Amino acid sequence: MRGQLVSELLLLLVVANGAPFVARFLFGKFLDQPLDRNKVFRDGRRLLGPAKTMRGVFSAMIATAAIAPLVGLDPVQGALFGLLAMLGDMASSFIKRRLAIATSQSAPLLDQLPETLVPLIVMQPVLTVTLPEIAAAVTIFLLIDLAFSWLRVRLHR
Repeated sequence: MRGQLVSELLLLLVVANGAPFVARFLFGKFLDQPLDRNKVFRDGRRLLGPAKTMRGVFSAMIATAAIAPLVGLDPVQGALFGLLAMLGDMASSFIKRRLAIATSQSAPLLDQLPETLVPLIVMQPVLTVTLPEIAAAVTIFLLIDLAFSWLRVRLHR
């Protein structure tokens, strides 16, 4: 297993998934429109919820495009990685709404797996990674994300 490659995958995942949070603080209401345009599914619940915005998708794409050369990708590939991470995150939100899990409420594994597995598996040929390397990056990301989620809950009590 190539440790440096796993670290590079982890960097891409952290940047793609962290950029929307940073952008929210930097840009406030700019591009704050929900992707689902407040539409509801046939179950009467929102498609994605208010936390999935244009700002989040654009920031993930721009941030991963910017760091892509650091990990041997071109900016277009980096932007694609960010978009795929956000598509995974949207799939997670769609499922959470169907399960009546509130927006921003934690759902361990469901919150992390789609946003990590979608870009890594779709881009596996470009990234030239093995399945064990993908598993290692996903596991480390999962542990980091769970630790930050736990910390966030503890600080807001």
